[in-house]
Amino acid sequence: MTSSMLRYAVILGLLSVIGPFAIDMYLPALPTISTDLGASIEAIQGSLMAFFVSVGVGQLVYGPLADMLGRKPPLYFGLVLFAGASIGCALAPNVETLIAFRFVQGLGACAGMVVPRAVVRDLHTGNEAARLMSLLMLVFSIGPILAPLAGTGVTAIASWRAIFWLMMVASLLGILLLAFALPETRPPEQRVESGIGSAMSGYWLLLRDRHFLGLVFIGAFGMSSFFIYLANSSFVLIQHYGLTPTQYSLAFSVNAISFFGFSQLNGRLGGRYGLARVMRFAVTGFAAAVVILALLMAAGIDGLFVLIGMLFIGNGFLGLVIPTSAVLALDEHGEIAGTASALMGTLQMVTGALMMALVGLFIDGTALPMVSGIAACGIIAFTLGQLTLGRRGRIVEAPAE
Repeated sequence: MTSSMLRYAVILGLLSVIGPFAIDMYLPALPTISTDLGASIEAIQGSLMAFFVSVGVGQLVYGPLADMLGRKPPLYFGLVLFAGASIGCALAPNVETLIAFRFVQGLGACAGMVVPRAVVRDLHTGNEAARLMSLLMLVFSIGPILAPLAGTGVTAIASWRAIFWLMMVASLLGILLLAFALPETRPPEQRVESGIGSAMSGYWLLLRDRHFLGLVFIGAFGMSSFFIYLANSSFVLIQHYGLTPTQYSLAFSVNAISFFGFSQLNGRLGGRYGLARVMRFAVTGFAAAVVILALLMAAGIDGLFVLIGMLFIGNGFLGLVIPTSAVLALDEHGEIAGTASALMGTLQMVTGALMMALVGLFIDGTALPMVSGIAACGIIAFTLGQLTLGRRGRIVEAPAE
């Protein structure tokens, strides 16, 4: 691992984490926000869903802009928009205003989620890209590991509104990092043929590429399982299992550590066995773990440690699925990496929002609806894996540099 790779991983990881930080940090405060604003659980979850939808839709714009204007200008715009929306969330007098500003906040956050993937593709392909993506995710892991604990601490000292003021400060620090630490990786000569027409052509090309779409939706349903957990875990673990907000934050961090810890094996395993084989193995392990969990819960084995333990295993496999699917999906589309990254992000976020909404229809205060939704995502991801990378599917090994 070179020092430049580590430097890029730190910079891109910190820029990427601002958006997820806005999700994870306020999760322990959701019950408190519900009480303070006099809103139902479903309405408060709507603020989370609004964020996911805007992140998904906004990426369709940021991706082509990153190809046309370079990687840094869209990041500047997104961070400024995120900072302004964070102030709006902090001052929201009711849940409707909170939902509206969370939507705008998502439009800003998605710049930091789509552009860094394109920067990775600018710099590397194949196993080297997998290593950089995994290192990026290691830095990225500070969000789900530390953000819930930070949110709990901020809420205890001040109020849930202070969480959004802290998000605003984080976005300002991101602007400074972008200005002084990240060089432009898409020079002007590479932008000459990029425009609205080429972006539309790129989207049309990608939407007809079944291999690309298969990989994208493997990642989409893997991420959807995590989104279902995000939307419901605070209510299930705090209200059903009786955890305190601090205990919930620690339980949440355990699964995040599993996810990002296993992701660090990605480059090494890809170099030894090939990325496609790693994908097949990982998506099988993920599906098996979450289906077994759902069967245990359906049989009445409703234990906190069963839930956390099986999700720890499942999320470990998921830590291999997410970065590997992204690398394989982008590998053949380097000329339109921003556009491809945008479409991938949009499809994955919208899929996640739809799965969250679907599971929300069956919420009854127990863990079973949440776990069943996660298991459904695992089954779909496994099926797509067999179709896309199975013996009859198209197996493409990303070349090593």
